Amino acid sequence: MPITKSAKKALRQNLKRRAKNQAQKEKIKTLLKEVRALVSQNKTEEAEKKLSLVYKFLDKAAKTGLIKKNTASRRKSTLARLVRRPKGTPNKTQETKGITS
Repeated sequence: MPITKSAKKALRQNLKRRAKNQAQKEKIKTLLKEVRALVSQNKTEEAEKKLSLVYKFLDKAAKTGLIKKNTASRRKSTLARLVRRPKGTPNKTQETKGITS
C-alpha cells in the first residue's frame, strides 16, 4: 500500500489509466470482430463503412501508445485485404488447410 501522498495519487492515476486503456483495447477488439463477422456474412458494404471507424480507433491507440504503430498498421492492412477480397475467394488460412468455400 502506498504511504506517501504522492504515492497514493500515483496509485489513483494508475488505476484510472488502466481502466481507460482496457476499455479502449476492448473497443478495438469488438470493432475488429464486428468487421470480420460482416465480411463472413458477405456484407462487404457495411464492413467498408465500419472500416473507417476501426482505422480511427487503431490510429488513435497507436498515437497514444496503447498499441505499437506497426501493430496498428498490420491490423489495418489485414482488415483491408479481408474486406476488399473478391467474393468466393478463400483466404490464406482456408487455402493452407485445404478448406474451400
